[in-house]
Amino acid sequence: MAKEITKKEPSGVWAPLDEAEKWFEDVFKRPFPFMPSLLSRWRLHEMEEIVPSIDMFEEKDSVVIKAELPGMKKEDIDISLTDNTITLSGEKKKEEKIEKKDYYRVERSEGSFKRSFRLPAEVKTDKAEANFKEGVLEIRLPKTEEAIKKTVKLSVN
Repeated sequence: MAKEITKKEPSGVWAPLDEAEKWFEDVFKRPFPFMPSLLSRWRLHEMEEIVPSIDMFEEKDSVVIKAELPGMKKEDIDISLTDNTITLSGEKKKEEKIEKKDYYRVERSEGSFKRSFRLPAEVKTDKAEANFKEGVLEIRLPKTEEAIKKTVKLSVN
């Protein structure tokens, strides 16, 4: 039985930059991983930034992006598309202003974010769809006919 594999275009020059970007994102999610208990007591608000987790993958003839945005409203999310880049931005606001409470722990975040990604294939920006349900944003971007034709299927012997 032959299995099919899909050949991907090599990322070439950009691969080291992608690795560096991932490393910096991981560092800024947890700037001081060796001091978690200290930071849970003193939240450094100027360092707080929301960094939503993103999955990007190809499914049939589309590029799909899923972003975890718990506690946000769809009105607070912005999506911008160009021919080869998508930018997600938004702001998570405090639910309520509470003063004079005796907090034991403060971990819920607030703030804004902006993340941009190069798309792995050419897409039809005018046919893009976005849905937001239960804190997960899903964006579906249909690939152009040229991008679909670039996919090469090989048989494994």
